[in-house]
Amino acid sequence: MQSVFGDKLVIEVSGESHAEFVRAKACGIPSGFRVDMTELEGFMKRRQGGNLPYTTKRKEEDKPVFESGLSPEGITDGNPLIVTIYNRNVRSGDYSGFTDTPRPSHADYTAIKRYGSGIDLRGGGHFSARLTAPLVAVGGILKQMLHTKGIYIGTHLYAVGNICDTPFSLTEVSKDDFERVLRQPVLPVLDEEKGKQMEVLLSTVVRDLDSVGGIVECAVTGLEAGYGEPLYGGIENRIAGAMFGLGGVRGIEFGLGFEAVKLRGSEHNDPFTIKDGKVVTVTNNCGGVIGGISDGMPIVFRAAFKPTASIAKEQDTVKLSEMRNVKLNIKGRHDPCIAIRALPCVEAITAAVITDIILEKDGSLNL
Repeated sequence: MQSVFGDKLVIEVSGESHAEFVRAKACGIPSGFRVDMTELEGFMKRRQGGNLPYTTKRKEEDKPVFESGLSPEGITDGNPLIVTIYNRNVRSGDYSGFTDTPRPSHADYTAIKRYGSGIDLRGGGHFSARLTAPLVAVGGILKQMLHTKGIYIGTHLYAVGNICDTPFSLTEVSKDDFERVLRQPVLPVLDEEKGKQMEVLLSTVVRDLDSVGGIVECAVTGLEAGYGEPLYGGIENRIAGAMFGLGGVRGIEFGLGFEAVKLRGSEHNDPFTIKDGKVVTVTNNCGGVIGGISDGMPIVFRAAFKPTASIAKEQDTVKLSEMRNVKLNIKGRHDPCIAIRALPCVEAITAAVITDIILEKDGSLNL
């Protein structure tokens, strides 16, 4: 299984949803940085289920155990950073039988065809979003490191179903916007009224024993021009490649994305100008990346997540051992919209990719 990404900063995830633990190993973490554990704990709580409205009732402590790479004082020491999170609240009985009656739109069937019927599919196994827990721990540390360079990464819930939040400003998005989202009482949005409309939709979805898709919008501010590479090493390529490692991601667009096809070149081009002694663009339709390389403007992209595949409604599937059609009723604890808890995951992966790109060009973060 290809569970590794990165070049100068290489991250590997391992474990299964209902195994003893899930783990992330990051090689290339700069040494000498003191981690704010309180801030890291707060970041990881944003991913947790169990205590958030409209999320899974599976509640895990998600306390990271640093096996390597961090001193007792919480300072990175240059060794591979190994983070282990133990699984405590598992109910594997809810997932028995899926090797014979695969769940629609899950990786059950394709995993069986690729790896055989002995593969662990409890809770989704290695395909589960549970593996993002240690990844978020690593990404939370990287976000703190990037803050020292004036680089900030933030997200908001851009859409649930057909209800859309106010988008980030492509030219003016800032750290203040990120903090505003974090102050929201229920859903992480910019427009509280839109958030309330999303809540109504989510309540309906839950009542109907169903699920709904969503979009996460992410922005990176403070990255100077000149980072990244053309062609297959571009910023978009690397963010997208790593982001598709998140279960449920169906598409990614940068800047105006697919809306750009409706414009003429004279409307879509981003004119250059001088502002406060710096080269900037008047608009930012490209989303902060030209030719795979940062242009100094905010990097803005959106990741679309499909509706949660596990739903309580009866569905059609097959019984593989008998090669016949059957009905399936899925038990368990599932998110009605996986995009809600995906926000810190998107931020963590983006932090990893941006750090990797900086290390590639500069050789260090100069902490």
